[in-house]
Amino acid sequence: MTESMMIVNNLDELLYARRFLDRPLGLVPTMGYLHAGHISLIQQARQECNSVLVSIFVNPTQFGPNEDFTSYPRNTEGDLHLLEQAGVDLVWMPSPEVMYPPGYQTWVEVENLTLPLEGATRPGHFRGVTTVVSKLFNAMRPDRAYFGQKDAQQAQVIRQMVRDLNIPVEIKLCPIIREADGLAMSSRNTYLDPQERQAATVLSRSLWAAKKAIEDGERRSAEIKKGMVSIFEAESLAKVQYIAFVNPDTFEEIGVITEKALILLAVHIGKTRLIDNLLLTEIGQHSSML
Repeated sequence: MTESMMIVNNLDELLYARRFLDRPLGLVPTMGYLHAGHISLIQQARQECNSVLVSIFVNPTQFGPNEDFTSYPRNTEGDLHLLEQAGVDLVWMPSPEVMYPPGYQTWVEVENLTLPLEGATRPGHFRGVTTVVSKLFNAMRPDRAYFGQKDAQQAQVIRQMVRDLNIPVEIKLCPIIREADGLAMSSRNTYLDPQERQAATVLSRSLWAAKKAIEDGERRSAEIKKGMVSIFEAESLAKVQYIAFVNPDTFEEIGVITEKALILLAVHIGKTRLIDNLLLTEIGQHSSML
């Protein structure tokens, strides 16, 4: 651990600065505009590692042509202040030209896990994610990397990539951090106007309703989904993109919940697309929710 936070932009600076960090190294990859969810990942890394690294890079290759790359919220000064307060040792803020130099033509793709859900609704998204994360791992060489449960499919895709490519990093998945009213923390929440912000609680409310249905003994995902849909239909600002019940390891859809399940949502609130999920384990004995 260093006495003050180092901030680097290019690869040479990164390689030099990394020499002064004590292992194990914990990495929290971010796209900036940090909130308490990001800080919770940093705190976990701080507990488990001798040095904590954070990357800030709004990755253009994971955004589709009609998505919000240019308008994605940014606040570099505020981010760096938060990171220094959180005890981060090194921040890497590469430019797009550093990550994707002229003539760039190499991509990392995971196949089956990227086909449903986010992969189906955001073509090319996961190719951008796995490519940039593999580049971050190659450059920063962490021992552990910390991701949030809110992006559950992304985390599983990255785990698969790490296994398949023999990348020597341990992937750590940390719980969703929620606002007091249940809304999962997200940088995109800033897009919501006050009416939309209130309407956005429909995501977590539908998940809690699904949890109650399962606790009351319902195991058929189609029946649980009907109840969730009725909650969304009562909220005029909400437009559901998908509700899915999947095996959390394979992301294959499940019709009857027996042992463990992951319920995933993608919903538009006005023009803002939000995702959320609920992980259920030990179904039939007692139900544990993350």
